[in-house]
Amino acid sequence: MADVVLPELAKDVNQAVVSFWHFELGEHVKEGDDLVEMMTDKATFNVPSPVSGELIKTMAEEGQEVKVGQPIATIKEA
Repeated sequence: MADVVLPELAKDVNQAVVSFWHFELGEHVKEGDDLVEMMTDKATFNVPSPVSGELIKTMAEEGQEVKVGQPIATIKEA
């Protein structure tokens, strides 16, 4: 299993808000697929899947604020 975390962002930016998930629970994702769109007050960006597998858990809902380094999803590697 692999946890997906919010990566380091620009200097002095330590959180982002989940805009929307590109995949639903149970769907297969490939390494590098855009998994979730995140927003800050200055930018919108996608967090890619670090591995291929099944999206089995999301830890942040759309509209929820997430801190850098915080787990946001779990993928069961295939």
